[in-house]
Amino acid sequence: MSLNPDIAAFLELVNSGRAAGKNLAMHQLSPEEARAQFDLSSQMMDAGAADLEQVDSVSIPTRDGQRLAARLYSARPLSPATPSAAVLYFHGGGYVVGSLDSHDALCRALAEIAGCAVVSVAYRLAPQWRFPTAAHDAADAWQWLVEQGAELGIDTRRLALAGDSVGGSLVAVLATQLAAERAAVQPRLQVLIYPVTDASRSTPSLERYASGYLLEKDTLQWFYGLYERDVADRRDPRFSPLLGAVPPGLAPTLMVLGECDPLHDECLAYAAHLREGGALVKVTVYPGMTHDFLRMGAIIDEAEQAQEQIAQALREVFA
Repeated sequence: MSLNPDIAAFLELVNSGRAAGKNLAMHQLSPEEARAQFDLSSQMMDAGAADLEQVDSVSIPTRDGQRLAARLYSARPLSPATPSAAVLYFHGGGYVVGSLDSHDALCRALAEIAGCAVVSVAYRLAPQWRFPTAAHDAADAWQWLVEQGAELGIDTRRLALAGDSVGGSLVAVLATQLAAERAAVQPRLQVLIYPVTDASRSTPSLERYASGYLLEKDTLQWFYGLYERDVADRRDPRFSPLLGAVPPGLAPTLMVLGECDPLHDECLAYAAHLREGGALVKVTVYPGMTHDFLRMGAIIDEAEQAQEQIAQALREVFA
């Protein structure tokens, strides 16, 4: 199927700007410039942020003594007396860009339509923080939520994980780790939104959509190069979860994909890998969509459709 016409028009504007020298591809920028550009473009794509009853800044301790900024969202005031289910969310951005602000509208939308709390985590970014820092930060954020959630008005018996792009990769790694370790608290669901699952090799979709489809092959390689300590890291399952084992007891998986995404094939390969390992997986591929379409509410209706699908899955597992 061809690219969605509304996304195609948006990409034509982006590509025209490049041709005129008004903007550069992300991999042609410094990490700091790329972060600023990513946050600015996020404001253009979002349809607008939901007005919630509670949006709080929180701080999460890490194993090495640092602290992570995080944001707690809820459509109703949280209270220990009437605790709410919650989703721990990790934003995309190739381990290099992305922030609490870039994914603010998405997290607000999920909190509103799913009727649960959302905790969005600003894990540390490369190249200042290299592999496996982001994976460690994700695990530390989960541990903090399990230990401190009750005080915040969160029901720690009803937790889920969600993330997009490399945030989805962090979710896959964390859910696998929790199942393998038989942690006392397991997520009810892991939501993988076009996740990175194998940074070690190419696929037909990576070549087919190498340029001109928002996320580009050269940008992916730039991301991976800034996060890795050396190229061998890409074969570590904490970097490429497709290369790891599937433990028994893994949380059910909802995978949301775009058809015109360079990550499309590795995502489907990961879904097959999970099923072969005995895990429960549901995959939805949205036709004509590119990477990052879930945050394009100002451009396409499919963004809201996918958000509603995720919210419905969360409502079901939290019921």
